[in-house]
Amino acid sequence: MTLTRRSLLTRSAALGCSLAASPLLTPVTLAAAPWDTRLVVIILRGGMDALDVVQPYGDPDYPGLRQSLSGGPDAGSADLDGFYALHPGLAPLLPLWRAGQLGFVQAVSTPYRDRRSHFDGQDLLEAGTAGPGQAEGGWLNRLLQLVPGAEARTAFAIGQERMLLMEGGAPVSQWAPGAGLVMSPQAERLAGLLMEEDPLFHAALNEALELTRQDLSLGAGGGVSDAEDMMMSMMEAPKGKAHAEVAAYAAQQLRGGSRIAAFSLNGWDTHQRQANGLKNALGRLSETLLTLQSGLGPEAWGKTAVAAVTEFGRTVRENGTGGTDHGTGGAMLLAGGAIRGGRVLGRWPGLAEADLYDRRDLMPTADVRSPLAWLLHGLTGAGRSGLEGDVFPGLDMGSDPGLLL
Repeated sequence: MTLTRRSLLTRSAALGCSLAASPLLTPVTLAAAPWDTRLVVIILRGGMDALDVVQPYGDPDYPGLRQSLSGGPDAGSADLDGFYALHPGLAPLLPLWRAGQLGFVQAVSTPYRDRRSHFDGQDLLEAGTAGPGQAEGGWLNRLLQLVPGAEARTAFAIGQERMLLMEGGAPVSQWAPGAGLVMSPQAERLAGLLMEEDPLFHAALNEALELTRQDLSLGAGGGVSDAEDMMMSMMEAPKGKAHAEVAAYAAQQLRGGSRIAAFSLNGWDTHQRQANGLKNALGRLSETLLTLQSGLGPEAWGKTAVAAVTEFGRTVRENGTGGTDHGTGGAMLLAGGAIRGGRVLGRWPGLAEADLYDRRDLMPTADVRSPLAWLLHGLTGAGRSGLEGDVFPGLDMGSDPGLLL
């Protein structure tokens, strides 16, 4: 069925607004700090498919698992290193790869296993713990409590949605673009939980919400306390693209006194018609990163590291509707002038059935918290003991992977 804006409005009460997998954006949160480097954390909500984004075409088992989704140079993807290829949706970022300002870490995961719930997985990713209830708030807020001199940055409060990543005892500021379809956070979470086990409902909801995404605008919200900042962000971003508006606003703040920005991009839950859905999501991610680069300018971009992470990967086998289902091992994207890029890091586990997790998922070979901790160590000077004990409780960071210049 083709959805129209009129039918969307009449059906919106039934469809709801999915916090876990919709194409809408969630708030950007910012914090000022005394160091000169910048960190941007992007949560890719919905479970990004690592095997379609950073395609292991050199693995002999790969083509047989991905009939219509199989990638590699022969399918139009850009070869990265003779083993991995980059999805065409990220082709605009190839200049960053060649400049050593884009990289990936394959086969990573949080300690979350087996249930494959968006909400549980995202909560654990943002809490930064090995299990629920092990620490209060989110790992970025605990970092701010660990490093002296951090203070809140005056910003905007336009959206309603929660971001656990920045919650905690340290003061931070929040801002969010307006949304064409508004629900309370409680209603959004309830709707998402009700539909989480129904991939077809997810797909229909995502299609409906894609229409609202086209109408997102900074001017949709009320209570703007700094019109000059809002107008500058709107001028720097392509019109009608909320993800770019968020990135432009974040870049503007990071050019000033802010040093940390965190926001999320949704729409990664590709149960069906993944070829089209993932291409669109990767296009938004590419625009987001390039808007950050442009908005920061050469000097600030050279001091910036961007980490894009997701709650889990997806099944290695393609399903019967041209998509993939919730999995385990995933990929982490790194970008920025401070990144030692041009590499795909991580120990590749293989795709033979005996090498898979639960005989269905990419086997994680590293904890995603480890590269995040090393980024925090290099960017802020936070000590290893505090990172392993307070920011990411119970983590063994292992050896330094050399993520930063």
